Amino acid sequence: MPATLFVNPAAGCGGAARKIAGARHAFAQRNYSIKIVETHSVAGFRCAVGEAIKEGCTTLIAMGGDGSMQLLANGMMAEKGVIGETGVIGRDVLLGVIPAGGGNDFAKALGIPKTIQDAVDVIARGKSRMVDAVRVRTGDGKNAIYLGGGGVGLDALAMRYANGRFVKWRGRLRYLASAIAALRGFSGIEVEVEFPGSDLPKIARRAMLAAVLNTPTFGGGLGIAPTAKIDDGILELALIEMLSKRKVLALLPRLLLTGELKTSRVVRARAARIKLASRSEAWFQGDGELLGLAPVEIEVLPNALRMLVP
Repeated sequence: MPATLFVNPAAGCGGAARKIAGARHAFAQRNYSIKIVETHSVAGFRCAVGEAIKEGCTTLIAMGGDGSMQLLANGMMAEKGVIGETGVIGRDVLLGVIPAGGGNDFAKALGIPKTIQDAVDVIARGKSRMVDAVRVRTGDGKNAIYLGGGGVGLDALAMRYANGRFVKWRGRLRYLASAIAALRGFSGIEVEVEFPGSDLPKIARRAMLAAVLNTPTFGGGLGIAPTAKIDDGILELALIEMLSKRKVLALLPRLLLTGELKTSRVVRARAARIKLASRSEAWFQGDGELLGLAPVEIEVLPNALRMLVP
């Protein structure tokens, strides 16, 4: 059975749609059998993934950004009925990614090349490794999966700008511009962090954002968790204390050029399970998608996905 390539044509400001022909040609050059499915909604994407699995497809590929890869993982796991359970998932399905979105942090952590030809080479060679995923249970009791980074605070507020006013901007510039826009009127969020099953002490801070990451970067290459790894069974908390707008603006040139965050006002911790709560209403975002309201309970799913890698 051919592999299935799922494409969100809107990903990457419509760039994914423009790359479909190139991807088709690249797979044909390698005599790699592929079925291309274009999806135009979250429900359509997940439905298409479920149908492919029911048909017996064992290689599923997303062409898009982190949001597309997250939809692929959630669709696969929902079809297998494992999102709400504990345990290893996805060993019998190969997942691949062709970076074509506004933010490609998960693909970057995997070492996937940026060009279509090189990314298709990775898929065609068939080398794979097991990597972690992250499960989050939101305040309304729902479960979801994300793969790279998620959090509450300024990043979640910025999502409405990233998916609205700045949707056609690319990479980390899109997320930084969205964060600057979201700063207007933002005075921080009172966050409480706990680490169930760990001896780590509780953390309570007024924060600009509190992020829980499986990858070193999020938001199109913002490196706020440099020691995070996608296969060590541990999540990294990066809580940035509330800064003045002047200090935030001072950080921007380095953030824009290199993605590095240089400030001493970051609280870090590493744990397999993390709980985030807020004294006020706060949305939690994962891989750039709003997943639900805090409090949220987050846990790593070790060796959850078998990914095609270089």
